[in-house]
Amino acid sequence: MSAARFVKCVDSQLTFRALVQGFSVHKGISMASTTAGHEHEAHFLACAKACADCQLQCDTCFAHCNGLLAEGKKEHAATAQLCVDCGDCCKLAAALTARLSPLSAEACECCAKCCDKCAVECEKFKDDKHMAACAKSCRDCAKACREMIKNLAA
Repeated sequence: MSAARFVKCVDSQLTFRALVQGFSVHKGISMASTTAGHEHEAHFLACAKACADCQLQCDTCFAHCNGLLAEGKKEHAATAQLCVDCGDCCKLAAALTARLSPLSAEACECCAKCCDKCAVECEKFKDDKHMAACAKSCRDCAKACREMIKNLAA
């Protein structure tokens, strides 16, 4: 499922449990025992949404940076690379947290670190709205990932 479709589903009237149960029915597996009433379900969902949002922002920022590189602005090479890599990490973290994976904490730890690095680079271009939006999304995602990890440890 693409991040855009995931965000759209989350923002609709569907609940997280309905999404997971619908997937399990589609795949012919029973996941009800692992998701129904999971004590950290809300944290997983909030984190998955933040990661999916960040992946979209990183991907659009990557495209923006590529355009700037094509114009000869070589100072955007590092941000282009970080945005595409960070977006992939966010995509993984979103997928794992959406399905309550036991590897969610590890993915989110990595995601938070990637988001920190991407935000630092994007923040260097203060007058660029695409870069500022990416940096903000990265900061929000890193915060959501760390919150989820903290709640799992509690």
